[in-house]
Amino acid sequence: MYREAAWLTVRLGAAGIVLSILIGLVCAVIQYEKVPVAKRIVSAYIELSRNTPLLVQLFFIYYGLPKIGIRTTPAGCGIAGLAFLGGSYMAEAFRSGLESVATIQSESAYSLGMNRYQVLRYVILPQAVSVSVPAFVANVIFLLKETSVFSAVSLMDLMFTAKDLIGLYYKTTEALFLLVVFYLIILLPVSILGSLLERRLRYAGFGA
Repeated sequence: MYREAAWLTVRLGAAGIVLSILIGLVCAVIQYEKVPVAKRIVSAYIELSRNTPLLVQLFFIYYGLPKIGIRTTPAGCGIAGLAFLGGSYMAEAFRSGLESVATIQSESAYSLGMNRYQVLRYVILPQAVSVSVPAFVANVIFLLKETSVFSAVSLMDLMFTAKDLIGLYYKTTEALFLLVVFYLIILLPVSILGSLLERRLRYAGFGA
């Protein structure tokens, strides 16, 4: 049971994280470029997302939205909630990376004849992403751990499975021990790979 639950947790977590990266990158660029109306919308979204618990967001998506005709599956709700929460954290990580790039970098690119899009794509973003790696990895680990509340919308994730087994067999210690082990199996490789990536980028001259 734990293997199936772990696989479900990884699949939903990965889907939510990919979407949160896309949302965060778009929001960070909007803030960096200071797009007038969109910047205010993004700021409001970030404040709303970061200052409400994921559990409340899941309840709103799963139980609240059907009141206005928008229905979703438990899996879709989990992915959407994780993307909504993660997007704001990723946006702040990418924004700090974008703002860390020295102005002289873009000025030099403009002097070489690049347009705004080329400067952003080839000069600013690569440096910003590499600087954001530590925060990015921390956010990925945080979001994977947040999947533990998916059981609130009837998803058979690791936490749901542990609580189910405790209720069936009353073996609390064994169930919780396996829960910890499987979360470590999922999260430790992410942490190790993130550290290796950060070290490699630092040695390459980025993120210093």
